[in-house]
Amino acid sequence: MSRKVLIVLGYLLCTTLAFGQVTVKTNVPLDIVRIPNLGFEVGLSKKFTLDVPFYYNPWKYSDSKQMKLSMVQPELRYWLCDKFNGHFFGVHGMVGNYQTTGIDLPFSVFDDLDKYRYKGNFYGGGISYGYQFILGRHWNLEATIGVGYAYVDYKKYECKECGKQVEKSNKNYLGPTKAALNLIYLF
Repeated sequence: MSRKVLIVLGYLLCTTLAFGQVTVKTNVPLDIVRIPNLGFEVGLSKKFTLDVPFYYNPWKYSDSKQMKLSMVQPELRYWLCDKFNGHFFGVHGMVGNYQTTGIDLPFSVFDDLDKYRYKGNFYGGGISYGYQFILGRHWNLEATIGVGYAYVDYKKYECKECGKQVEKSNKNYLGPTKAALNLIYLF
């Protein structure tokens, strides 16, 4: 392991021990539609946390539909009262790759997914607002939404499963970049 990685891991461990809070979470609506995801959040100070969710969907659906995705979306959060309780505001980044076809996606940059397959990468960031509800000693529920920008590069293919590449370009996206209803376990 590189020295820089060890320094960052050491810092996260020290701040976690100093402020005593770590969570593990999952976005329940994505679990329902079979998009595996897992996140963790660590306390950095009395009012700041770092949330890091990971999303990975390797599945093809029936009828030549697919929405393959891998993404990470780190977010620095500021809590108005206590961390892991109540209102928070965040600044998030995102990076990932995708391959999709045959699915009508809300807020998509592509309007012809019923005819073509798209494959590429995206990068961006935004701002968010959320609220955490305490359910019990170790359990919370979190609702969060965010808006921002994404740069989306893509390759467009003739048909859903095969075919030649017909276009290579990029698009700019401005709109919702985050929506989650997370079930959280606090250690």
